[in-house]
Amino acid sequence: MSDRRDLFRQINNAVLDLQASDLSSYSAPLKRLGRLLQHTDLQASNAALTDNVSLDVFIAASEGTQGGMVGSARLQWPDDDTEILGLKLLLILKFSERPEYMAEFGYQFFSGGGRKIVSGVHAITSQIIIPFVRDYKDYVESRGRISPALVLPMSNKVFIVHGHDGEARETTARFLASIGFEPIILNEQANKGRTIIEKVEANADVGFAVVLLTPDDVGRANGDNDLEPRARQNVLLELGYFMARLGREKVCALRKGNVSIPSDFAGVVWEIMDDAGGWKQKLARELQAAGHAVDWNKVMR
Repeated sequence: MSDRRDLFRQINNAVLDLQASDLSSYSAPLKRLGRLLQHTDLQASNAALTDNVSLDVFIAASEGTQGGMVGSARLQWPDDDTEILGLKLLLILKFSERPEYMAEFGYQFFSGGGRKIVSGVHAITSQIIIPFVRDYKDYVESRGRISPALVLPMSNKVFIVHGHDGEARETTARFLASIGFEPIILNEQANKGRTIIEKVEANADVGFAVVLLTPDDVGRANGDNDLEPRARQNVLLELGYFMARLGREKVCALRKGNVSIPSDFAGVVWEIMDDAGGWKQKLARELQAAGHAVDWNKVMR
């Protein structure tokens, strides 16, 4: 495969499929991801990343932190960014060879609060695999150079990107406020003679962004006959803006209904905004993973 962009597009698609999978279907995209990561075009980068890195030592050290409660073990990542990337690569390849081990691993390290086994799989996807694919692509394309990311001051403000679904917007804002965050909704901010994008920039001093992907528009590719539900174009624009400004690990998309998701956004965590309210716990988990303090007593009310 000569076009590396197409290779990473397939990797992104495998991650998207893994995000959307359940316990009975996650092994297929996981195995496909493993095959793609072992492509001949990536062998040199993989060899450099995994040189002098021991997955067995890492796992043994992490398992040694296990306390009396299931899920209390903590992964013992090294300080070196390149070593972390190499360990994540080896871990994902091990998962792809033994998908059942991913479920066991998720239960051991990501099962706080007694979540279901598939939640551990999804937690690994959002907290290990998605950041890995983002950083791995940068590593490969920069020929082994890892640049430090810009660290923005932590803010309790959460920007809500939304379309026409007012109910989804208000429900999200009320939930964020109830657990101690300050939701920022653009149309509630003063215009001051500014354009929309200028208003976005002026109110982007936030620590996290929630993007509501709701079926407000329809569209199709040239040559296709069937229209498919899509989020509004301004929502996708603002999604891209906050991906670049905050980093993809600080952006969570909530998908409501049947909405197509562009493959270029595979590096962003997205969750289904279900009617039962399970999305609230998933959003709180992503806020916590991004470094925010979350009061789980308030989340579970």
